[in-house]
Amino acid sequence: MTTQNEYVGVRYLVDDVRSAIEFYTGRLGFTLHTNAGPAFADVTRGSLRLLLSGPASSGARATPAESADPGRNRIHLVVDDLDDEIGRLRDADVPFRSEVVSGPGGRQILITDPAGNLVELFQPASAA
Repeated sequence: MTTQNEYVGVRYLVDDVRSAIEFYTGRLGFTLHTNAGPAFADVTRGSLRLLLSGPASSGARATPAESADPGRNRIHLVVDDLDDEIGRLRDADVPFRSEVVSGPGGRQILITDPAGNLVELFQPASAA
């Protein structure tokens, strides 16, 4: 059953829940939903619920060691002005993992959260 209040959930394994909360709320405009630190927190942005699972969380403990490294997947955040976002995040010392890549659908760049998980910032071609 789907309701208006349901979120799409994505779990990220993080080394430090507090640092992850600060990154997503302070740098990327997420809102803190639940804080059960240091094991777990979740943050929301629109209909995305990002589950931040620290080493003591059940989500992290259930993950096989060979699959626990960050960076294998990424969330995709649409932005209105990629250049403005890049400038703002560089000023905040956010680490970038790629240069801007352009394609027929738009432009994107990759950054990492404090645990090394990838986040894609994407500006659709219609907004470029």
